[in-house]
Amino acid sequence: MASTPTYRYFAYGSNMSTARLRERTPSARALGTGRLPRHRLRWHKLGRDGSGKCDAAFTGRQEDAVWGVLFDIDCAEKPLLDAAEGLGIGYCEVNAHIVTAMGAVVAHTYQAKPDKIDAALQPFDWYKQHVLRGARQHGLPAAYIATIERVATVNRPRR
Repeated sequence: MASTPTYRYFAYGSNMSTARLRERTPSARALGTGRLPRHRLRWHKLGRDGSGKCDAAFTGRQEDAVWGVLFDIDCAEKPLLDAAEGLGIGYCEVNAHIVTAMGAVVAHTYQAKPDKIDAALQPFDWYKQHVLRGARQHGLPAAYIATIERVATVNRPRR
């Protein structure tokens, strides 16, 4: 029996939560954690709901890194994730070089389009909870999780 073609996806925001990602792409299987060097997690991407969403913003600084989770996803489900992430509207697609315990890998991820960035934005509290849930679930470094915990939010119920 032939296997289904898959692709690697690096989640660094709310999609780190396996349950949330599987709502969008049921085949998602966590492979482990990794970091995207010379980037910093920002919450400045304008979401469809007017709140701040995560972005892996390039800084060029050696000391910066965005931590996240590598997933393997069926290629047939990629359009579902692209639609959920607003590919071409809010995010663009990039191939990122992720550093893992097993070496460097290239994985698909999303980065905010420049015209969708607003440094004044804050995430809704429920969105930040998805990010924290995934970070804890996959055992990201404690100091990184603490940085996420300190992000100010707007209290707004999910519609």
